[in-house]
Amino acid sequence: MSTGLVIYGDSISGNCLKVKWVADHLGLSYEWRETSVLNGETRTPEFLALNPDGRVPVVVLPGGRVLAESNAIILFLGGNSELAPKDPFQRAKMMQWLFWEQYSHEPYIAVRRFHLRYLGKTEDELDPKLIERGNKALALMENQLGQSRFIAGDLPTLADVALVAYTRLAHEGGFDLTPYRAVIRWIKLTEGALGIDAVIDAVRE
Repeated sequence: MSTGLVIYGDSISGNCLKVKWVADHLGLSYEWRETSVLNGETRTPEFLALNPDGRVPVVVLPGGRVLAESNAIILFLGGNSELAPKDPFQRAKMMQWLFWEQYSHEPYIAVRRFHLRYLGKTEDELDPKLIERGNKALALMENQLGQSRFIAGDLPTLADVALVAYTRLAHEGGFDLTPYRAVIRWIKLTEGALGIDAVIDAVRE
């Protein structure tokens, strides 16, 4: 058994990449174990022993403790870093956006992307509420990012990590980012702040 940090993740998943980006940004040493959702690797007895919910990401910490859920993991890893405000109110604002991302953003933008790109469904097969509510989430972000450089203020936080993971790939779910100029600007800023590769220029310009 590894004695260091182990991250079980699927590289097609924005939720998993959040964890990798935070670990890389903080210079943490870890072992990445690719775990394919499409190939059923999150449903094996070995994986279910780690996370009975059968989802990635999962981390195994030095000493053997296990933690699941992407935003809980990034908060654990980066909660005492420059990616998390020390001021109690600003920290709460970051948390506000972390909760919002999982409840009002990811279920529409990420889910629509997964069905179109990886399950091979057509637009006609998808619930129209996914595009409606995904665009509502993007519009709310556009409004917020017209008021601040990053989603929870003028400095990048874990909330930006959480939200950029799927927003930068929203076009793969059929979302047109062109009207959301502040969101496009923020994607560029956040990618730069985290040191991650940019998405294709045609989406960003």
